[in-house]
Amino acid sequence: MPVKSTIEILDTTLRDGEQTPNVSYTPSEKFQLAQLLLKDVQVSRIEVAQARISEGEAEAVRRITAWARKSKLANRVEIMGYVDGKISVDWIVGYGGKVINLLTKGSRDHCEKQLRMTPERHFKEIAETIRYARRRNLVVNVYLEDWSGGVRGSFDYVFAHVSNLTSLGVKRIYLPDTLGILDPESTHRYVTLMTQTWPDLHFEFHAHNDYGLAAANCLAAINAGARGVHTSVNGMGERTGNTRLAEVVACVHDMTKYRTTVNEHRLTAVSEMVTTFSGKAIADNTPVVGRDVFTQTGGIHADGDAKADLYANKLLPKRFGRRRSYALGKMSGKASLDQNLKKLGIKLMPENRDLVLKRIVELGDKKHTVTAEDLPLIIADVLKSPREQTVRIEKYEINSSTEKPPNASLSVSFQNETVSAASDGDGGYDAFMRALAKATRKLGLKLPTLVDYKVRIPPGGKSGALVETVITWQKTPRSEPFSTLAVDPDQTAAAVTATEKMLNLIATQQIATPRGQG
Repeated sequence: MPVKSTIEILDTTLRDGEQTPNVSYTPSEKFQLAQLLLKDVQVSRIEVAQARISEGEAEAVRRITAWARKSKLANRVEIMGYVDGKISVDWIVGYGGKVINLLTKGSRDHCEKQLRMTPERHFKEIAETIRYARRRNLVVNVYLEDWSGGVRGSFDYVFAHVSNLTSLGVKRIYLPDTLGILDPESTHRYVTLMTQTWPDLHFEFHAHNDYGLAAANCLAAINAGARGVHTSVNGMGERTGNTRLAEVVACVHDMTKYRTTVNEHRLTAVSEMVTTFSGKAIADNTPVVGRDVFTQTGGIHADGDAKADLYANKLLPKRFGRRRSYALGKMSGKASLDQNLKKLGIKLMPENRDLVLKRIVELGDKKHTVTAEDLPLIIADVLKSPREQTVRIEKYEINSSTEKPPNASLSVSFQNETVSAASDGDGGYDAFMRALAKATRKLGLKLPTLVDYKVRIPPGGKSGALVETVITWQKTPRSEPFSTLAVDPDQTAAAVTATEKMLNLIATQQIATPRGQG
């Protein structure tokens, strides 16, 4: 079987992606993301900054380029520069850069109306900047800003511009749909015009998502001969953003004859890191990386999957280091419940399963969220399990003040035994968890590691609004994380309830270590 051609992925999360409103990364955040994108996610190249922006930008570039040189990745780190004589070139060289992405005007309108220049003068200044950059040993790539407007309305300008570049030793030419105005048909037509006119040049397509067509346009550009496309994690960028990295990688792998270098297993991790650093959450139904995208809700789907994976497509969750789950609610059927019981290692008699399913549907009708981790509590309630078989946080007290470190005390009961404990901590909930660890150790329960803690207040919520707290846990470094959720007007109370759900789950799944063993 012949080796498939590779499409290059330039990820611009750290440059164009940072143009998202109200987003600004610290040098340390940029450094961490750069390492993750190149070493773990394994994109072809990254664009990390614009020249001459700020001291913080300079520090980020210095740290990234120093690490890249030591890691032999320097030519995979790119920096945007301007047609400003020697200024951008010297800035990039001074901070260790090896590649300049030169921003030029790709349409007559932008050249004449924004720069107030004739095309001839602009092309001359571009040539001077490129020659100087090459003398300073920089690799030169060139952006044709507003190329989509230029190729539609003034191809003679675009033709003269690219013809001017062909003798200057430019490595790649970038074709931006700056205003997001193209559709797949026009993208294919105009990229084909470029690749057939200059078959020996390396063209890459840079989409914007104003009409929600960025990923589709990238596929069209690839099929028209583009050798690379530009992305950003979570689609960060101007207005509606750029092409989403995870989407375009999955599309290329599944819908074209091409491959990328990207490690699909690490796409969720980088998405979560960008969400954390940017403060911009993604929708739960975001393709590939969203919380809900591998969750089946309809009972008929769970039934079909159980019998023959009838509701699976090429986007298998294991490709992305994830697992399929089955939602519990008013649409649940026996198959949905069975899938979740199997995951928890719980077996029920058919008559008991029916009682539990009835309760789940009742809760769903009342808009209660039911998670797999709630099942032990629901089962205990429906089947009237003895009180001693459930873990209960009988009481707790959490104190925070300016006078002394946060502290917490609590009492936990399990199997007819009640244990009390207290502890200080770095915060109120941290003190609570430290105290809980002391208590559960005595009860023979091993706590999982807390890996994420999220609080959500509904839009427009006031100080007395309900708060949803979702805590994610992991039993071992290799195990699948799981989440527990609780809702309460008090954020602390919601966190405690979510923690109590976790305790009941692990109590159901583990056999407590007998005293004196362990």
